[in-house]
Amino acid sequence: MSEQVWVAGGGVICGIGLQLEACLDAFRSMQPGMGPMQYLSSNHRATFPVAEVKAGNAALAQQAGLPVTTSRTALLSMIAAKAAWESTGLGDISQYRAGFVSGNTVGGMDKTEDFFRAYLPDHHKGHLREVVQHECGTVTELVADALGVKHQVTTISTACSSGANALMYGSRLIRNNLADVVIAGGADSLTRFTLNGFNTLMILDTQPCRPFDDTRTGLNLGEGAGYVVLVSDKVAGQLPQAPWCRLSGYANANDAYHQTASSPDGTGNYLAMKGALEMSGLRPADIAYINLHGTGTQNNDVSEGIAIQRLFNGNIPALSSTKSFTGHTLGASGGIEAVFSALAVKEGIIYPNAHFTTPMKEFSITPATTFSSGNKLPHVMSNSFGFGGNCSSVVFSSF
Repeated sequence: MSEQVWVAGGGVICGIGLQLEACLDAFRSMQPGMGPMQYLSSNHRATFPVAEVKAGNAALAQQAGLPVTTSRTALLSMIAAKAAWESTGLGDISQYRAGFVSGNTVGGMDKTEDFFRAYLPDHHKGHLREVVQHECGTVTELVADALGVKHQVTTISTACSSGANALMYGSRLIRNNLADVVIAGGADSLTRFTLNGFNTLMILDTQPCRPFDDTRTGLNLGEGAGYVVLVSDKVAGQLPQAPWCRLSGYANANDAYHQTASSPDGTGNYLAMKGALEMSGLRPADIAYINLHGTGTQNNDVSEGIAIQRLFNGNIPALSSTKSFTGHTLGASGGIEAVFSALAVKEGIIYPNAHFTTPMKEFSITPATTFSSGNKLPHVMSNSFGFGGNCSSVVFSSF
């Protein structure tokens, strides 16, 4: 069993940038990605701001090197996964026992929605080829084939913790000598299904979201993809440059409190964070920064904050929610935030929490509100807490 799992690189595309460096520029200049819908067709276009990727499918297809008929989720996935692999400098992926583990929640549902829009009023219209990408696993398989990954291909769909759980699965493949390199993370595109669903739950904000702010009223949906490249000790020694950091610990817990709400006392959140620390061999005081799940809903921020206060016992590290910039990207969020968190260890980055003005009355937790780099961050935690109480935390550590 490999003793260490290393992060060799990463790639992101989301509402604040078509690549990682553009995302960092958005953080530095305090430019969140929320705005009126441009690419998603919805009756709620004027009601809810979203953090769309700022490109149409034709441009994304050209960047991904895939047909324009490919689902938007797969296009986003391909762009980020390819960027992640290229960032490592490892060359031809076929030289390695490679895996691709990707989380998502909507699959190619964007294509399915287009099909039914034409088909329902006239059953002679609509093309069945538009629904064959519907399943979550189809997105992963399309991208794995395009990347040339054949050894291990797996889809994770555990709601908002999908991307983080993909990292856990990928790490286990390496630690158990079933793969040498794994591209792990998640992708999701905006669809009418998710927008309407979250609206039905009454947890969408009509203004830019404000995670951990006492005035928060909900989340903003986003879209994108994010992947890290996990490698074994052996492959880490072959890298043309030093790895970003180690994936030192992770844990998943499920309090099964409610189908969509977190438990009010944050039991699942607490157990996930505690388990990740134990696997890392760390104490709470060792964590220098937390990338919060931080959606901006009343329930989520209370439960996560209570769990953090319980675990860190008054010694709360720097923290912030990057969803205040990217929106909640659902199955992609754990992957996108893993890239940001791993890079935080490498570059000493603390990300800002946009639109924060008023601390929550339930506890005294104040997120960072400015971008800074060059900090000493030996251990960074990233939280991803999903529907049904599926809670995951991962820890990245310097070497």
